[in-house]
Amino acid sequence: MVVGGVILDESVLILEEEEQEAASNAIQNSLQPAAHFLIRKLRHSNIPTAISYGPGLEAHKVRLLKEMAMQYSIHCFILDASSMDDAINEVKLAWHNIGGSNLYVVSNDKKDIFPKLSKCGWLITVMNGDGSTVCESSSMVYINKLQELPLTICRLNKKAVGNSVVTVGYVMKPSREEDFAKRGAFPMFPTENELMFMPLTFELPLSPQLQEVDVLLHKATDEIISIDLTSSLQSSDKITYSWGMQELQRYLEHHQDLCVIDPLNSIYPVLDRLKIQQILLGLEDLKTSGSCAIRGPHFLKVDEFNQSGLTQMLSEAKLALPSIVKPQVACGVADAHSMAIVFRVEDFKDLTVPLPAIIQEYVDHSSTLYKFYVLGEKVYHAVKSSTPNADTLVKLSGSNDLKPFVFDSLKSLPTTKLNPNSGDDSSSKATDRCIDLELVTSAANLLMRKLELTIFGFDVVIQEGTGDHVIVDVNYLPSFKEVPNEVAIPAFWDAIKKKFELKRKK
Repeated sequence: MVVGGVILDESVLILEEEEQEAASNAIQNSLQPAAHFLIRKLRHSNIPTAISYGPGLEAHKVRLLKEMAMQYSIHCFILDASSMDDAINEVKLAWHNIGGSNLYVVSNDKKDIFPKLSKCGWLITVMNGDGSTVCESSSMVYINKLQELPLTICRLNKKAVGNSVVTVGYVMKPSREEDFAKRGAFPMFPTENELMFMPLTFELPLSPQLQEVDVLLHKATDEIISIDLTSSLQSSDKITYSWGMQELQRYLEHHQDLCVIDPLNSIYPVLDRLKIQQILLGLEDLKTSGSCAIRGPHFLKVDEFNQSGLTQMLSEAKLALPSIVKPQVACGVADAHSMAIVFRVEDFKDLTVPLPAIIQEYVDHSSTLYKFYVLGEKVYHAVKSSTPNADTLVKLSGSNDLKPFVFDSLKSLPTTKLNPNSGDDSSSKATDRCIDLELVTSAANLLMRKLELTIFGFDVVIQEGTGDHVIVDVNYLPSFKEVPNEVAIPAFWDAIKKKFELKRKK
């Protein structure tokens, strides 16, 4: 049977008394360090989750467990040998529609209740904290750490469902994982197209985890420490990752048959704004029945802002002022989003934008940005407010000396909202008439082939006057949060499954 629900007993969630004494605040620190980690993984996994405790537990611990249950909107049961039948019925009433067996996670101290639960069809996972190896039985599984539970659940589910299910191991920073998971993107229970998601953790050895997965989904940019754009090394050697990601990188080098979304070398161009600009040059031959063109912005790479002949270089690159200045490193490091809009050539010399940098055409686009998302063979888009035209920026600066407008594009980007009187729906329809979806879809397909990426996004603005569609940014594995869940998540799963099937055929 697959795992239909998970019940975490207080014996695996609360520290032993001697461990609590070592904590600076016994009540606040009386939970196992991995407790929140685990419940965050489980609550969006499509598997009902609950906490249980015995009737004799101290009041402050009961309060702590109930607060945790409330925080994560999960059930909290009293489960004890003396009231076993009542507890089992209470769980059945709460989870009357679950398909599968309940998985009870408990310490070996409560082994007196194991036989009764096993007879009821419950699966029992015993946390054996001493690290010793214990033989498993048909209804008993042993783990040494709470962090091992997601791996255990996926193993049990795959065993129950069979090899037809594709296990997707994923790794990304917690906040990003939360954004995906709360939309239902990472179920540990098999999806309709037979995908099952397993969170990977660097707190456990990676190799045993990766041996259980068929597909690796990663956001490697979350694990970047530094990027060296000046060296002549191969792209994979220009990036320094965290130690955990380095371990993953070494594993992939020796297991090239593993389906990866996407290979680390494939994401390198999206880290380098110069590489992206050069790739976008290939869009200029794309044409549709319409008269507009799709292209990248005009650009110039500079290693110094005060270099001689800058005015001539700007002219040769078809750059007029104002221009926007961006670091060549596009993401993964702290100052990758430190930018400036420059109105006068003499102000380049004092810029604080990190070097090397890309001076990029500032496109007047009526404050409207089109965010496109490519999920495998499917392309979606959303309309967003964006930076105003150059003349409005001058007014926003509030001064006549036209000093550079310096900003962090993740925090303080000035935007002009769409017409508030027309309503979101009508505003979107009005702006949608301007975009040539056939043209942009052709560009998306070209970029997919050039970049060899499965899931990526890019931003398009439409230049006033010419109608040119200008791609101003490309990024890997975006959240695609503007696309409704009922559309985005099945497309996300479908893109992963098709990439796996294609890899298997090769």
